[in-house]
Amino acid sequence: MTTPSSASRPAADRQSYHHGDLRRALLTAAVEAIEETGASAVSLRDLARRAGVSHAAPAHHFGDKAGLLTAVAVEGFDLFADALDATWERSGDFAEVGVAYVRFGLTHRGHFEVMFQPGLCHTDSADLDAARARAGESLRRGAALLAARAEDGDPQIATLAAWSLVHGFTALQLSGTLPLPPDADLEGVARQVTRFLVR
Repeated sequence: MTTPSSASRPAADRQSYHHGDLRRALLTAAVEAIEETGASAVSLRDLARRAGVSHAAPAHHFGDKAGLLTAVAVEGFDLFADALDATWERSGDFAEVGVAYVRFGLTHRGHFEVMFQPGLCHTDSADLDAARARAGESLRRGAALLAARAEDGDPQIATLAAWSLVHGFTALQLSGTLPLPPDADLEGVARQVTRFLVR
């Protein structure tokens, strides 16, 4: 998820974006900035500097900071759904989907931080609603399996239990509070944890 900084890009490159390339460059720069300083510290002016474009360019594409973060969240949920769907197709194993959830959060920190903070985004975004729903459907695909083993057999509760477990694991690791040694095999531990859901 890293690209050369604006300082390391040749000046000619920084001024030669086509329309579509510029939006992509701005989103990449935004994710980098979020990973470095957090979403609250991101500014459109800094984003323009990172991408090597005029100060007006980010506002032209995204309107305001919330518009920018909405675009980051939409992209994040789309990538997230792709990762979960690919795991379903490859393994058919709900526990492995949980591992994919953790893997995504740890390798897409910038997206992950914004995706689950709706207050940072435009709440009326149809694109965000659609992307979030698609990712949610990937999680709900295993709800019937979990519900069949639960005492009350409620798919909604089963989905909530699964989501709480994998999201909590990911958030604890990202915050540095998960009590594991630095060299721990995080995916292996996540796999052991998610197996509790499907025993």
